Amino acid sequence: MHIGFLMVPDYTIVTLTNAVAVLRMANRLSGQSLYRWTCHTLTGDPVDSSAHLRLVPDGDVDAARAADMLFVCAGYEPERQATATLCSTIESFAAAGTPLGALCTGSHLLAAAGVLDGYRCAIHWENAPALREQFPSLSVSSSLFVIDRDRYTCSGGVASIDLMLNMVASVHGRELMQGISAQFVLERVRTEEDAQRTPLHYLVGAGQGGRLIDAVALMEANVEEPLSLTELAGYVGISRRQLERLFHEHLHCTPSHYYLDLRLHRGRLLLLQTGATVAEVASRCGFATPARFTKAYTRRYGKYPREERRAATRYVADANTSTP
Repeated sequence: MHIGFLMVPDYTIVTLTNAVAVLRMANRLSGQSLYRWTCHTLTGDPVDSSAHLRLVPDGDVDAARAADMLFVCAGYEPERQATATLCSTIESFAAAGTPLGALCTGSHLLAAAGVLDGYRCAIHWENAPALREQFPSLSVSSSLFVIDRDRYTCSGGVASIDLMLNMVASVHGRELMQGISAQFVLERVRTEEDAQRTPLHYLVGAGQGGRLIDAVALMEANVEEPLSLTELAGYVGISRRQLERLFHEHLHCTPSHYYLDLRLHRGRLLLLQTGATVAEVASRCGFATPARFTKAYTRRYGKYPREERRAATRYVADANTSTP
């Protein structure tokens, strides 16, 4: 598979090199040329990354038309890079049926070109509010990455490793993916179910947002014995209706949904990183019975808790059963 990377000015170089590293390691471990990659700019001239480093491109963007898929690599202020020329170029690749991807804020450029309509997508948490505001019809996910048919979008940073590992696994199997993960000394391979850990203070700002931050802090401190929404509202000094409005305005969900997701996320970490039984995990996450935990977990992650544990590549063994 030939993958082309289109670098726009101020692109995030670490996200690009992380993606390429996975492809290189796939070739090395398999002993085959499973992937090749080329880097491009619109004109073929080098452009500065956000780190003020330059890679010598393999050619202009037209030279990437031979690629099997094209990733748009962006970084700071993607709005400034969304020129008519770039958007029409991206649109022409989509019209030709080329699968398209985006690293970091490249999703903004795909959206500006109109090639994300009807797709789910991911983008760095810092840029998600602006993307939602400018393109209100888009389905912007808080996940690390999203694979939706022939669109591959990732939030940036090391998330490009996770995206590429999952792409490799989908074609060449989990064994190769796990081998690459081991080479990179990764604790585990993250999936689309893993959300970006967005700093809450960034999302809510000042004013009433402080009450929301306090409410979430109470949720995080009371996972094993969850508080009622009425109790939460009372502790932060607002009505339950005001609390629901704050969650809807800033987090686009209800307080109950956020609280449940937080508890299930904690449960997932316990399953993957400890030797606790499913019953113990259920209790630690505030579920009255293992059955209720299993039902909620399966609805959220699409797997039974025991299946999730079996699929995990590594977890911390229980101290009582570990070998001295």
